[in-house]
Amino acid sequence: MERALVVVESADHARSLISEAGELAAGVGADLKLLTLMDKDEYENDLETMETIANVEGVSYSSEDIKESGRQFARDIAKEELGDYNVDYEPICEIVESGEEATAVVTAAERENCDYIFIAGRKRSPTGKAIFGDTTQRVILDFDGIVSVVTQ
Repeated sequence: MERALVVVESADHARSLISEAGELAAGVGADLKLLTLMDKDEYENDLETMETIANVEGVSYSSEDIKESGRQFARDIAKEELGDYNVDYEPICEIVESGEEATAVVTAAERENCDYIFIAGRKRSPTGKAIFGDTTQRVILDFDGIVSVVTQ
């Protein structure tokens, strides 16, 4: 492992995954890319809100400011979970359409030259997976590298 992508979420099992990724990365001298996914609808809503605030305050906010909030979220969790490890990490944030999370994860991993992905899964019944799809399963099938999964 030279560079790993870690999908950052606030759930407890996802936080423990970040810590485990940090421990492994520190042990082999690898870098981490910490990926935060933002839903496109929420992003657009936040952008409208920021534009309204900017008009009232007479300042300007850009779409990059909203993506920075996603990167800051990753930094905050990394500070808590990676503090015990000597590991380099970089937060990244992607805006995704609902249902396209797996594609965004794999695309980010490939773009960042990652050879390993850490992702938190959710327990679903086989019927739930068939009807709603499963992001973790798609990542495992679509990524040409190692994928570590932790579930709730």
